[in-house]
Amino acid sequence: MYENAQSIPVDRARQEASTVFLAKTFNWMAVGLAITGIVAYLTASTGLAYSIIGSPLFYVLVFAELGLVFYLSARISKIQASTASGLFIGYSVLNGLTLSVIFLAYTSSSIAATFFITAGMFGAMAVYGLVTKRDLSAWGSFLFMGLIGIIIASVVNIFLQSSAVSWVVSMIGVLVFTGLTAYDVQKIKRIGEDGIMSQGNEAIRKGSIMGALTLYLDFINLFLMLLRFFGGSRD
Repeated sequence: MYENAQSIPVDRARQEASTVFLAKTFNWMAVGLAITGIVAYLTASTGLAYSIIGSPLFYVLVFAELGLVFYLSARISKIQASTASGLFIGYSVLNGLTLSVIFLAYTSSSIAATFFITAGMFGAMAVYGLVTKRDLSAWGSFLFMGLIGIIIASVVNIFLQSSAVSWVVSMIGVLVFTGLTAYDVQKIKRIGEDGIMSQGNEAIRKGSIMGALTLYLDFINLFLMLLRFFGGSRD
């Protein structure tokens, strides 16, 4: 009886800590998405996107994005929280520059509609990851294999230029990134429960930045996969 009474406050404290950590993570994710959206729109509306697409600058930006993600992931434990925040914001800006080209291929209305569809699917899977009692850890390896398959197929299709392959990759991509959303949200929830809130502001901020980057990537990739189905071409 005494042990059960003691466990109730402990469980409540873990839940509250997890809620606070999740809120910080989602706030940073929202900041990243807002920056990317604003930069993409302004880059397209000013005509700068025409200078980026098909030029060496586009590939420089893409490799800079990849470099930032790998650096942030590898060095998060060694860099300061302010540096991690700056790198995340910088990545959001770079991604906005590269994503501006979608405004040249798709209508603004279809981009907006796809964004809201993505937000709905992302939100539903995030809630599932939060409330489900099922352990989603087993999904990790399966989803990772799916992600590797998407990358390989996408690289091969650069040379094949097959619309059928592109559609299949997009369909699989939607499944993979919806699954990753639930998996990653549950993982971030457990990080909050397992004591990161007691490690100080520096650890909390860095943890929330990494969680935000993970969810940001899930959202952006899901959005791009869905855009293949719902995006209205400008042609």
